[in-house]
Amino acid sequence: VQLVESGGDLVQPGESLRLSCAASGFTFSTYSMNWYRQAPGKERELVARILSFGGTTNYPDSVKGRFTISRDNVKNMVYLQMNSLKPEDTAIYYCNVRRKGKDYWGRGTQVTVSS
Repeated sequence: VQLVESGGDLVQPGESLRLSCAASGFTFSTYSMNWYRQAPGKERELVARILSFGGTTNYPDSVKGRFTISRDNVKNMVYLQMNSLKPEDTAIYYCNVRRKGKDYWGRGTQVTVSS
């Protein structure tokens, strides 16, 4: 299993970013995919989940209405569109899949929101 995130950047408050995660090594379309983030000194938290075949999505209240997760089961990609970014969104963002009871993670991509 390999997950490779990209798209992180330094942006100003109110701006948007789109993160991408390229997945390989497993049957992508049959697994739920997740985006987590971890800010300095804080625990890693789930920010978006999309079930297999792109059906249901879930978000915590902290990002609901601002973040949108999507997937392309042909390209084996998962995306996180982040709008109206806030300084508190600053974190390393990780792509995740739980497969056969084991969590797999990418190396993460840094998102910094600052004026």
